[in-house]
Amino acid sequence: MKILLLDIETAPNHAYVWSIWKEICSTDFITDDWYILCWCAKWLGEKKIHKGSLHTCTGYEKGFNDDKQILIPLHKLLDEADIVIAHNGIKFDCKKIRTRFILNGMKPPSPYRVIDTLTAARATFAFTSNKLNDLGKFLKVGKKINTGGFKLWKDCMNGLLPAWNKLVKYCVQDVHLLEKVYKKIRPYLKQHPNLGVYLDEDRAVCPTCGSEKIWYSGHAYTQGGKFKRFQCLDCGKWSRETANLLSPKKKASNTTNIT
Repeated sequence: MKILLLDIETAPNHAYVWSIWKEICSTDFITDDWYILCWCAKWLGEKKIHKGSLHTCTGYEKGFNDDKQILIPLHKLLDEADIVIAHNGIKFDCKKIRTRFILNGMKPPSPYRVIDTLTAARATFAFTSNKLNDLGKFLKVGKKINTGGFKLWKDCMNGLLPAWNKLVKYCVQDVHLLEKVYKKIRPYLKQHPNLGVYLDEDRAVCPTCGSEKIWYSGHAYTQGGKFKRFQCLDCGKWSRETANLLSPKKKASNTTNIT
């Protein structure tokens, strides 16, 4: 199973405005639409970082906004992925990427599932803040690089090479931090895809991380069954087998509530 960790950085819209406070801007006011400045990705468990940045494109100069060159390798990675992990990936990264794909005349990659660490953190925990940087600090796994604010993005759009190098470095660190945060919260996630179904071999593994190091302890009970329960010795996730231990006679005599 191929799991891809991903982060993108985008340019803002350029528009005419009359106010700096809650301005309602029509598309008629926009002079330049947003586009992808750079992206970074890595396969879970691998060291190599894959990346694409506009300043490395053929024909790059100040004001360059043709992101198709860097989208082609990103499309290939997504086409290989079974799962994509991104922070705010459902509402931001994945939507932004799909938008740039269609605007550049590209077909969709093969389907993949998305694990959004932002929505997962909100649904599962009660952290004071669910921002990636704050989660990294709360969980003691690292933090983002300090960019200095919007000036970095502005300098990139003005064609300054040191700014581009810093933006790519920032994006790379985000992917490393994302992987560490994901691994920390992974055993608590209830809706995590079952990695075991991707294995060809008939062996029991942790459905969350795929490890064979599992420890059987007690039973899990549902309204209609009894199942062997186990904990992963690598990630710590509790799971159960799917074979119902109740005898056919017991299952036939079992009762349940009417809802």
